[in-house]
Amino acid sequence: MTEQHQHRARNPGPLPGVYSYHVGAGDVGQRLDHFLHGQEPLAVWTRSQVQSIIRAGQVLVNGLSCKTGYRLHVGDHIEARVPVPVPSSYLPAADVVFTILYEDDSLAVLSKPAGLVVHPAAGHQQHTLVHGLLYRLEHLSGISGEERPGVVHRLDKDTSGIMVVAKNDSAHRFLIDQFRQRQVKKTYLAILDGTPRTTEGRIELPIGRHPVQRKKMAVVPDIGRPAVTTWRILEKLPYNFSLVAVGLETGRTHQIRVHMAAKGHPVAGDPVYGRKNAR
Repeated sequence: MTEQHQHRARNPGPLPGVYSYHVGAGDVGQRLDHFLHGQEPLAVWTRSQVQSIIRAGQVLVNGLSCKTGYRLHVGDHIEARVPVPVPSSYLPAADVVFTILYEDDSLAVLSKPAGLVVHPAAGHQQHTLVHGLLYRLEHLSGISGEERPGVVHRLDKDTSGIMVVAKNDSAHRFLIDQFRQRQVKKTYLAILDGTPRTTEGRIELPIGRHPVQRKKMAVVPDIGRPAVTTWRILEKLPYNFSLVAVGLETGRTHQIRVHMAAKGHPVAGDPVYGRKNAR
């Protein structure tokens, strides 16, 4: 790994220190983590990074630590402490197979194949898309942290599709803002096992960890996170399959697979959420 790769993969995010915020009438009822994720300088972090300092007790509301889902009240005083980053080993570059469709000085658009994990995580520490980005691209933004250089959004491991990555921090902030304001439209194609009765629909079912099989996600009515999926039949296929276009208004893990399975038409061949004889 070159020194240049090491340098660009490292980014401390917001400067260490204590940042104070006051809750006005317009923010009443908002979740604490959502509120902080929209405030400078914490907006450069991912929501999970914001949640991590809340869980670590680095965020106080009126002098008390709170949960990430705390609902704000008018007049709340929030102090968020950004700790000094702990140095970690930098990711090695690796020749990972994916196709770059477009590239300029600010961003790159690529086609991620199915089976490729986007960034290092538990059980997938090597040969991820990020390792390939470090190998293929000379510059990447760093505001998502050392393990996610350039990553603005992600796709599940078994999902193929188009991704955009940022090559500098300015582009990264702009792209995050575009996603946050829903100015980026994402459409997914899926082949379903069976054909829905109507030509289009909307699914609003909360998603969370399966209560027993913790590696799976599931519809969890009481404690799941809100999830909204829209779909439209494009073509009815032989052998009782159907091609659908799917839109996501939220981005929960395995959302399409969980929602379609819950409605009785799982993604064809899905070994986790599909029919028992899926292969």
